[in-house]
Amino acid sequence: MKISIIVPVFNEEKTVEEIINRVKKVKYPHTTEIIVVNDGSTDGTQKILKNIRGIILVDNKHNRGKGFSLRAGFKRAGGDIILIQDADLEYNPQEHLKLLDVLKDPKINVVYGSRFLKKTHKPRYTVFYFGNILLSLLTKILFLKNITDMETCYKAFKKGVIKNVKLTEDRFGFEPEITCKIYKLGFDIVEIPISYNSRSYNEGKKINFIDGLRALYILFKYRFTN
Repeated sequence: MKISIIVPVFNEEKTVEEIINRVKKVKYPHTTEIIVVNDGSTDGTQKILKNIRGIILVDNKHNRGKGFSLRAGFKRAGGDIILIQDADLEYNPQEHLKLLDVLKDPKINVVYGSRFLKKTHKPRYTVFYFGNILLSLLTKILFLKNITDMETCYKAFKKGVIKNVKLTEDRFGFEPEITCKIYKLGFDIVEIPISYNSRSYNEGKKINFIDGLRALYILFKYRFTN
């Protein structure tokens, strides 16, 4: 077994080395590869990444977005399991082990880490908290599936799932797109509670209100089209 950890990065010079070090410290049950996709960063991110050993570095010449970067990472991935890790410090890589433990079940192909199943979760921005709740509720209604955190970073898949999903969204629309297409292929999504340490816009948070509106559009778009 091999695990591919995909890390999309854009202008994360303050956190990228630390998050990669945290990933390296996790005691995975199988061989791992860390694929870091630098999405046209304009700060010191690229210089830092070039000096980090033990990673596969993919460079986008221009900033294309999280979805584009993840597709680039998926193409390079050679693992039996593919797991997504953001380059900030909002998510704790030690919790990768929880996701991987669920995927030991041969009947389970996809697992999401839900922030909202964690009883101690305290949102920093109320508007985004309720926005996430709304998007997950709409997903539940459109697909008749029980899901609490469609927008979570922590998504892990067995290789066969990603090979069968055709993705096109370049930015944060990746989250609703992949969820819709996983459901339409007939896969179920298992959720487990995870911790979450939200950062502020001053600390580098990038998603915005417009991304939320596009997520609504994408949910309807891919529910009724391919």
